[in-house]
Amino acid sequence: MKRILHVGLGPLGVRILNDMHDRESGHLVCAVDTDPKMAGQAVSSLVPHADPKLRVLASLDHITDWDTIDAVIVATSSDLRACADTFRALLKKGKPIVSTCEELIYPWLRHVALAEEFDELAKRHGGRLLGTGVNPGFVMDALPAFATSVCKSVKGVACYRIQDASVRRIPFQKKIGAGLDDAGFAAKVREGTLRHVGLGESLHFIAHYLNLTIERWDEDLSPVKADRDLTCGLGPIPRGRIAGVRQVARGYFDERVVVHLEFQAAIGQRDPFDRVTIEGEPPLDLVIPGGVHGDVATSAIVLNAIPRVMEAAPGLHTMGTIPGPYFRRA
Repeated sequence: MKRILHVGLGPLGVRILNDMHDRESGHLVCAVDTDPKMAGQAVSSLVPHADPKLRVLASLDHITDWDTIDAVIVATSSDLRACADTFRALLKKGKPIVSTCEELIYPWLRHVALAEEFDELAKRHGGRLLGTGVNPGFVMDALPAFATSVCKSVKGVACYRIQDASVRRIPFQKKIGAGLDDAGFAAKVREGTLRHVGLGESLHFIAHYLNLTIERWDEDLSPVKADRDLTCGLGPIPRGRIAGVRQVARGYFDERVVVHLEFQAAIGQRDPFDRVTIEGEPPLDLVIPGGVHGDVATSAIVLNAIPRVMEAAPGLHTMGTIPGPYFRRA
């Protein structure tokens, strides 16, 4: 069983560890979280089946035996810069890393210098680094790219992810602005704290691997308002308040949209679904009624990707450069 170091014990990180135990897909040997309130806390208080002797470490510097670690999961921030020191330290130890950092899905869009640095560090020390998740990481990038395996030609790709955020974890509900008024929503947008991180990365992932030339791209964001009184993990949402967010990214060639990505997540969203359409030969229209549950799927793809990352050559990877992950029964 793979011996795992886990960094980041928020709701998603805890879910991953509990799923890892239930699936018997790995054994937690060390856990790190930089929140001072968590330092020294028994990991078993968060992950009941963890070794009762394990304590939360405040930093990677407190790890004394790196030889006991086979792979690392990092579930901390969406922002690649915020994760950079963690990745540097782990890559210098030559470890395979799977992270939920959204900007790591295709880091060449916003962080070319960091991407080059991580790739060089990984190759020098024998490490591997992958960013993945359900979205970005699969539904709106890897899945449409893989779907074109049966296409003779491709002229365009469109993806639609319409989610009922009522079933998602509370940090996600906060991130989409659930319960805010118009002024609060606008303020969060100006701060850059209210948006789905990774839509641009997904767009450029698709364009890169399908060799679709993008001359320019744009992205817009708007609120989804409650059409009835609702409630969520953050409390009640009166009719007319913000229930969620709609975000659209488009990639253009010769003024024609060749990649269209539409993301909408809202409390009480009716008829959620995921849809991928391929304009090609043959044309494809793939629909997942109800959509893919984001928290379940993110945890699953992280765990399913670990063996594939360990098999990959040293370097910075994407979902397009590792062997395709799949579920494997323990």
